[in-house]
Amino acid sequence: MPRRAAVLGKPISHSLSPVIHNAGYRAAGLTGWSYSAIECAEAELPDLVAGLGAEWAGLSLTMPLKEVGLAVAGEVSPVAAAVGAANTLVRRSDRSWYADNTDVRGMVAVLRAAGVPAGVTVTVLGAGGTARAALAAAAQLEADRVTVVARRPAAVDELRPVAGRLGLTLVPADWTQAPGHATADVVISTVPKGVADALAGRVSWVPSTVLFDALYDPWPTPLAADARDAGCRIVSGLDLLLAQAVGQFEQFTGVAAPIDAMRAALFAARAG
Repeated sequence: MPRRAAVLGKPISHSLSPVIHNAGYRAAGLTGWSYSAIECAEAELPDLVAGLGAEWAGLSLTMPLKEVGLAVAGEVSPVAAAVGAANTLVRRSDRSWYADNTDVRGMVAVLRAAGVPAGVTVTVLGAGGTARAALAAAAQLEADRVTVVARRPAAVDELRPVAGRLGLTLVPADWTQAPGHATADVVISTVPKGVADALAGRVSWVPSTVLFDALYDPWPTPLAADARDAGCRIVSGLDLLLAQAVGQFEQFTGVAAPIDAMRAALFAARAG
């Protein structure tokens, strides 16, 4: 039987996930597997998922579906439950769905690859959905407190229960204070395109800092270029896109991901 998977979200036409997953299928010899992109709004997700046939092995969820994705699952992983968001739905043998969040393990993987040790100090710029995964990644890196710098205090308040479930102390900071908090061991920028641009040139970077900017278009962002010029190690959203896709690929297929082939396809598509 052909096996199918897809990325869901709205908008979705820009997604590079089909490039990554389909390259993995080819490299792993998974004939009959295909991965597509489906535009889907929050209100449409329950009916769409309920109507999928037995050939569907898994779904990747992007904005704005990461929170509502929990509601369509029969079982939720501990990390997805802790952050209150899922980017992955895996089909079980009984045709129920298992919700997981591979953004978290993807963040941890790319930060560890950048040489981040345990017990670091962490600053998160932004308080949206990606910030939830950043808090969980900080917890797995054994941080005991995280400074969250945001434009809206109410958004930070929404993260407090997440931090509590993860055993983290959340320290709020106003956006005007952002330059002073960018001297942490790890700075994770989760804000939309353009929001952090004005910080470039205003931060006294510490060369040992690792900046993880969750954006990848355009790249480098002004913030990433500024930190790189100061000698900081840089991790991009493209690195995360690959790392979280690897986790999804392996859960969907049960096969070890051919990471080199997936990476090559992703960077070739991005360059094109």
